[in-house]
Formats: sequence, C-alpha cells, structure tokens
Amino acid sequence: MHIFARHQINIKPINDSMVMSFVLDGSLHGHGMDELAKIHLNVTTTSFKEVTGTGKNQITFDLVELKKARDYAAQDADMTLQLGQKLKYDLLKNHLISVYERLDRPLIPILMRMEKNGIKVDPTTLARLSNDFAKRMENLEAKSYTLVGRTFNIGSPKQLGEVLFDEMALPVGKTGKSGARSTSAEVLENLAAEGHELPPIILEWRQLTKLKNTYTDALVGHINPDSGRVHTSFSMTTAGTGRLSSSEPNLQNIPIRTEEGRKIRAAFIAEKDHKLLSADYSQIELRILAHIAKVDRLKQAFLEKIDIHALTASQVFKIPVHDMDPMIRRSAKAINFGIIYGISPFGLARQLGISRQDAKHYIESYFTQYPGIQSYMDTIIKTARSDGYVKTLFGRKCFIPGIRDKNPARRGFSERAAINAPIQGTAADIMKKAMIRVENALQTSGLKTKMLLQVHDELVFEVPDKELKEVVPIIKEAMETAANLDIPLIVETGIANDWEKAH
Repeated sequence: MHIFARHQINIKPINDSMVMSFVLDGSLHGHGMDELAKIHLNVTTTSFKEVTGTGKNQITFDLVELKKARDYAAQDADMTLQLGQKLKYDLLKNHLISVYERLDRPLIPILMRMEKNGIKVDPTTLARLSNDFAKRMENLEAKSYTLVGRTFNIGSPKQLGEVLFDEMALPVGKTGKSGARSTSAEVLENLAAEGHELPPIILEWRQLTKLKNTYTDALVGHINPDSGRVHTSFSMTTAGTGRLSSSEPNLQNIPIRTEEGRKIRAAFIAEKDHKLLSADYSQIELRILAHIAKVDRLKQAFLEKIDIHALTASQVFKIPVHDMDPMIRRSAKAINFGIIYGISPFGLARQLGISRQDAKHYIESYFTQYPGIQSYMDTIIKTARSDGYVKTLFGRKCFIPGIRDKNPARRGFSERAAINAPIQGTAADIMKKAMIRVENALQTSGLKTKMLLQVHDELVFEVPDKELKEVVPIIKEAMETAANLDIPLIVETGIANDWEKAH
C-alpha cells in the first residue's frame, strides 16, 4: 500500500490473508505466506533463497533471470489469492468473521496512514541526552572502580561475577546450567536490597547503557532525512492477545516509569503551529476486569470515582481510605495490577520486598474482598483447559498452547496467560475499535489532525493549534463510546509541544 501510494494509487477495498490467518489461529503458528500455503493448501512454495541464491553467490532480485522471477512472483500472487478465499471461508465457519470485518480489516489502512505520518523527532535533544547518559555512565564506572579498588569491565558478566562473589565475597544468588554465577537484574536487586553498595551502581549503569544504545543513539538513525520524522512499522499479527506491536524502531517499549525514560519522550515533538495530543484510557484493564468478573464493589467504586488503589489498600490492609500512606497505596496498586496477570505470592513478595507468607495473605485477603475475581479465574482456566483458548468480549480467540502441559512451571505460566488474555485482549480490541471510530470522526469533520502513534492504552495525535478546542471532545467521545461496559470508559488527555509533557 505504501509503494502504490507513492504513485498516487489508493487500494480500496482490501483483504489481507495474513491478518485473516491471525484472527483464525492467533499464536498457534506463524502467518508468513510460505507457512500458510503449507498449512492450508499443502503447497511447498519456492523460497526467495532458491531464486536469489545465498551467501557470496546471492544476487539482488533485479538480476534474477526473467522467467525465474516471473514464476516466483506469480506463485506469490496465486498463493495469496487462494489463501484469501480459503481463510475467508474458515473465518465464517468458525464464527470469527465479525472480528476480522469489524476490528482488524478496517484498521489496516489506518495503520498504513499512521506509518506514513510518522512523528517528528528532535536530534538535538537526543544528542544532549546521549552526552548526559555517557557522562553519568563514566561517573558510575569511576565510582565502582573506587569501591573495588581497581578497574574492570563493568559490562562483562564474567568479570563482574569475579568482583562481586570472589573479591567482595557477596552471597551468590543464582547459577546457570554451566555453573556460571548469575549477575542478572534480579540477583543485583536482591543484593542492593541487602544494602550492598556496588549492585545499585551496576543496575543504574545498565539502565543508562540500554537507554543510550537502544534509544538516544539508535533513534537518530531512524529519522527519515526527507520528512525529519521517525516512521515506525505496526504489526497486527505478533501478540497473541491481538495487541498491536511496533518495530523499526519499537516505540512501544520506551520505559516511562523512570525519569530517564520519560526524558526520551521529550525528543518527540510537534511540527510548528501544532501540538501533540495524548489520549489515554484510564485504568482500562481494571475496568474490564470489574465488568468481566462482575465485581460489584469494583464497579461501584469506578461509578463513584473512588481511587481504586486506595480502596483496595483500605480493604486488604484494613485501614481508612483518607490520609493513606502513599507506600501502602503503591502496594495495593501492585496487587491490583498483579492480579490481572495472575501474580503468584512469590512474584508479589519479590515486587514489594515482603515475605512470601505476607504476600500470600495479601492475595487471599484480596480474593475475600472481591470474590467474583477468584471465580472468574477458576472458570477461565477451566475454559482454557477444555477449549485450548479463551475469548475476548468481542469474540477474538486467544490461544493458550501450554495449558495442558505436564510441566507445572509451564502450565502455571499458561494459566496466568489464560487469566490475563481476555482482559488484555479486550483492551486491545477496544483500542482498535476506538482508532477506527476516531479516524472516521476526523475524516467526517474534515479536520487536519493526524493520528501518529498507538502505545498500549494511549493514542498520540498531531493537532494544528487552531483545531485544539474542536478536536479534543471529538477524540474523547469516539474513544469513550468504543465499548459498552457496565462502567464508563474514561479517557484522559494532555496537550503539549512534546510527548513527555503531553502524557
């Protein structure tokens, strides 16, 4: 579609065999054409390597002998058409046609436009952040050398292991299969919690290194010289729950819980005479949980606009909601979100730095306060075990392959995935519906506002200054009415010159 658009050719309507396959089979297998041709048509297709060669002998496609190139390209077109016809029938047969027709197919041209729009990135801000991170990394390295009494390669797990466990005689946390001692984030966090000085320095150094290498240095290379913008690529067929993913570059995993991560968002800016508008669903997954699990107390709290985390803290820890210690509210927040992901007492204990016994007591107390959640979880695991999949509110199937695994660890992981999939999958479906509604509303109103990014529960727009007053209520209304739940969906908006301030 991008290639045709460059020649002023607009393809409409379209069908997509890859997206059809994903709606049908989700994470059960890949959705590349060669794989689908084998599964659905029992045809082994000619691979690209067979036509172009490999290694030193590889040639570019323009040098392939014409007859060979024709046959390869014709087979691609033939397979795609055959797959489209077969998969359309399979979607009808499996009652999944509405998921494809109402949620996924209408989104394809919207994502194409978002990729084309891109988002402006300021290379000066990135360079400044890169220099700042580099200086701080140098300081941390110097600090660690002073503590150890000599220089060493801070980025080498082997050398770090020798420093921590041989020279400093710190307790060894985990060892790998080969007997190598682990210097993973988990091991370092545990050592830091025990009050040792070096591990927190290493953790901070690693965080800055990742931000510098993955974002501040790499993002500059992704700025298109013609547009001055970064054009990410969205995928609809990667996450089993139906969530969109982003690559080249991935703009969905910029860490926003840390101050440094938020600084990177400041490099994403609006064009002159425009603003960035962030529209974010407030606590959408907890709202979906309250609806799906029919938790009256949670529903009532949302309807009365009570602070959900403070309410949970009050009920689990038996303390009044007013004048609550922020740390206790933080613990309740970890429980609320942990429950959605089927968190174990061990996982909660590690997250909150408490004993496993206390964590177990908190989780039990939570289920006592919200009994509907426990019965929802039991039912969903049972359904996943019998069907091999669970469904979102919109009927999308999320497959749970390891749910009958004999290995308890793998089975436990699949059970947690089964609990979360209908919630996260429904949130993803609502977001898709919202994007379709927003785009239709913008086109109908003839506004110049452009949708640029989708990051989990957030949409980012570039808005001409003169449209701001008019566009905010249009976007809010389209997003808040995307699904009909027992409790309202709430969208919070922020407007600024850069993404950090807008969110």
